This record gives sequence, structure tokens and C-alpha cells, in this order.
Amino acid sequence: MKHIILLGDGMADHAVERLGGKTLMQYAHTPAMDQLAKMGRCGRLLTVPEGFSPGSEVANTTILGYDMNKVYEGRGPLEAASIGYDMQPCDLALRCNIITLADGKIKNHHGGHLTTEQSDVLIKYLNKHLGNERVKFITGIQYRHLLIIKDGNKEVDCAPPHDHPNEPWQPLLPKAMTQKSDAQATANLLTDLILKSQELLVKHPFNIERQQQGKDMANSIWPWSGGYRPQMQTLMEMYPQIKRGDVISAVDLIRGIGKYAGLNNIIVEGATGMANTNYEGKTKAAIEALKQDDFVFLHVEASDEAGHDGDLNLKLQTIEDFDKRIVAPIYSEIKNWTEPVCIAILPDHPTPVEIRTHVAEPVPFLIWHPGMKPDEVQTFNEVSCVNGSYGLLKYQEFMNEFMQI
Repeated sequence: MKHIILLGDGMADHAVERLGGKTLMQYAHTPAMDQLAKMGRCGRLLTVPEGFSPGSEVANTTILGYDMNKVYEGRGPLEAASIGYDMQPCDLALRCNIITLADGKIKNHHGGHLTTEQSDVLIKYLNKHLGNERVKFITGIQYRHLLIIKDGNKEVDCAPPHDHPNEPWQPLLPKAMTQKSDAQATANLLTDLILKSQELLVKHPFNIERQQQGKDMANSIWPWSGGYRPQMQTLMEMYPQIKRGDVISAVDLIRGIGKYAGLNNIIVEGATGMANTNYEGKTKAAIEALKQDDFVFLHVEASDEAGHDGDLNLKLQTIEDFDKRIVAPIYSEIKNWTEPVCIAILPDHPTPVEIRTHVAEPVPFLIWHPGMKPDEVQTFNEVSCVNGSYGLLKYQEFMNEFMQI
């Protein structure tokens, strides 16, 4: 039995009055996922352990079967692994967004949806003026980058910018979480870098042109989710059923998780992490990977970004695209293979469009494989899966259940 997980990041949502009290997954046209729900078994999953923020780094790592109390080090180290930066024991790695500030508030967490090429110019500019033997800026993907602080202390509270849209930014500046002097020194350094980045970025020709065009300026960095190099077993060590596996994602964070998990990173041309991502390319890559290997983790970021932007119509489109352009063709291809394939479909966390941030609530999931005895669930969404035969699973229970099939 081969296994594939199809994950729609942030796809789950809340009931929306504009949709007649339905969630977006209820309202969207998703015949492929509904069909698999009818033929398979469903349930709900808690992906965020107590004491952790509902970030994608926590939820996706938990879904893959890891105990966050043992392996968690934040997003920074995971994205460092994806970028190919070899962290040293003295390194503190932080995710570093380029964001938009306006009227004293965080307008958005993505600097106006920067491309990687646009960001690369700005990151190199910042590294030239702010980088030194202790501080290094490294380009990632789109607005998501890496900040390395030598001998930094991770016990600093750095607010995730996507959790605070339209909120004043100054009260959210980094704060030491302990009385240790090096923690306070790290918080002070990060604050200084944020403020100096604002002075530099507003003068850059790229932002001067954006301002003249009436577009959002990429006018501040925002570092957060720092940590040290994590110690993780590979999935092959945890689940002997997996001999070789792959991860397919446009997001550095997910690629980094995959690298530490021992998975092969498959890079798909045109995969953007946004609604314009190359769905067909990802689908083809997943099918080809399954022909050779026995485990694939296919991650699609688009719904999460639409949720953060509060864009109801776009999020509905991303859910329908996930169904039509990922789920349907993969099921159509593998359903009659000689070696059966077990499919799991789920979000990692809800990103409700009316809140515009992640919430730590159960997500629906379905599992199907040929010959499976179905339960009573007829559609795939947050409400129907309450009645699924798997009930409510917690944390590593999902992966343990999935890999037993």
C-alpha cells in the first residue's frame, strides 16, 4: 500500500453569514472530495497541541506524526533547511517577512504579494546595509525570508505578522520572554533591525515607484518564530512502511519540514504558494513520485493566503481548484493501480476569512483506499466530518492511523 497526503493549507473555515451560514468548504463545489468522503471514512483532527500557536509549522509537523514537545524549534530553522543554509550550533534562525505598514498599522504580512525576484533585490539591499558578522539576511521565496542571528537567544516574543492585520505595529515589537540579559539583547537587536529596515526600505527605488503607482510598499521587515537546529527522526525511522518519500510544496517552511523528515523535495516550476500556483504541475509531480516511491506529501498554500487576505471569493476558488485540479486527477489516475494507494485529504488548520488568521480548532479529514468500508459521511467539510467514524483524533494519532493502512 502506498500513501499520499493532499493538504490544503488553511482550507477550513467558520460559518459565514454571506454564504447562508455555511462554511466555505460546505459552500464550495467539491465533487471529488465529496465522492472520496462517501467511499472512505472521515473524522476530525486536532493539529495544534496545547501551549503552541496554531502556525503551519506546528500543524504540518504534527500531521506528519511528530511530537511538538520534542522537536519544535520554530519556523526559522525549517526554512533554513529548505533554503539550504547549514545552521551552526550558535545560530538563531528566524522567519523574516517583508511586510507593509500603513498609518501606524500592519496593513499586510506580504509586502503587497512580492515576487521572489522583487524580494531578492530588497533582501540583498538590507544585508548590504544591516548585515555583519553576527547578522545575515538570506532570500527565501516571495515575502518569506530568513534572518540569522549568531549567538541569539530564542526566548523572545516575536508576533507573527499574519496574526495581527490592521493592528498597531509598535506594541508588537519583539520582547524578551525571560530576565536573561542575552534574551533582552536579542529583542533589542531585532527591534533595531526592524526600525532600521523601515528607514532603508522607504528610500529604495522599488518602493518609491510602488508609492507613485499607489501600490502597497514593502516597507518593513518582520522577524518571528526563531529557533535553533531541531533534532528530528526521519519518517523512515518512525514508520518502517515508508522506504522513500517526497514532499511537494511552494513554501520553504514545508520543504524544510520535509528535509528534516527525510523526504525528497520535488520542486515544481510555477508553484507559487498563491492562487495562481501550478496545480497541474504539482499533480503530475505527485503521480510520477508515487510510481517510484511509497509516500508523498502534497501541500497547497493558496487557501491560507486567501484567508489571510480576507478574500472570500478567492478562497472559495482555491478550494474548488484544489478539488478539481489536485484531488480529482490524482484519484482518477491511481484508483485502478495494481499496487493500491491510500489517500488522505485535510487542511492543517482553519484560516477563517472573517478573522484573517489561524485558529487552533479541529480540522476535517478523510481517508480512502480501494475496498475500504465507508462510514455515513456524504460530503467533505467541517460539519459533516463531525459524524465520521474516526471521531476526533489528536496530534500524532492521525499519522499513526494512516500508516497502519
